Amino acid sequence: MTGWTQSGPAIGASFLSSAVEFVEALTIVLAVGVTRGWRAAWIGAISAAALLTGLVVFFGKALEQIPLATLQLVVGLFLLLFGMRWLRKAVLRSAGVISLHDESRVFAEETQMLKTFGAVHGLIDLVGFMAAFKAVLLEGLEVVFIVIAVGTAAKNLPAASAGALAAGVVVVLIGVMVRRPLTRVPENSLKFSVGVLLSAFGTFWTGEGLHIAWPGENWAILGLIGAFLSVAWLSIRIARQNSALQAGRTQS
Repeated sequence: MTGWTQSGPAIGASFLSSAVEFVEALTIVLAVGVTRGWRAAWIGAISAAALLTGLVVFFGKALEQIPLATLQLVVGLFLLLFGMRWLRKAVLRSAGVISLHDESRVFAEETQMLKTFGAVHGLIDLVGFMAAFKAVLLEGLEVVFIVIAVGTAAKNLPAASAGALAAGVVVVLIGVMVRRPLTRVPENSLKFSVGVLLSAFGTFWTGEGLHIAWPGENWAILGLIGAFLSVAWLSIRIARQNSALQAGRTQS
């Protein structure tokens, strides 16, 4: 029976990672709605979401046939690499080395691009439909990979799926109410948290696949989360100091 030490972080990782991707997809869907019509925007988004749900069910069942140790090793390495990529970008953005993601700019660029296709034709605008469908599908594929990986390795796919579903509901409800890009969402903080969680999960399950006996068993996940969090914060401080030193040398 999967304990809260695995199902809780699995829900959290799926929720946070899905929220980030859903916010980015929502920005494009909103741009489609404003410029090409809301019918095309929502039908395209819902169609992509239905396809993604089918992928989770199909691949989730297929992965159940793989031996657990092999699955944990492969999934663990995948999550570790995935989490470290998110964490690296979040650290660099927090340190000011690279710029933060700007949803307002993305919205403006997407709106301007969609206007170049001319007037809307037909009951459902094909340009708007495809733009919304592609945005949700591409952003959602990343969510699908994380949900399947986290849920399968934790032996609790419903928990991981519930986290992603909850994130989707929250983001969509907010988007419907405000009908504008969610610029106030602390996206980098979310990516930082997701990077820490996925890196910790990945390390734990890689060890499980290699038959490493973790101290405290499942509770070791919490220790790994703390370790990655500490290293990440230290990395931000070091990166900020290096940036300040380079700026001082440039000015002198």
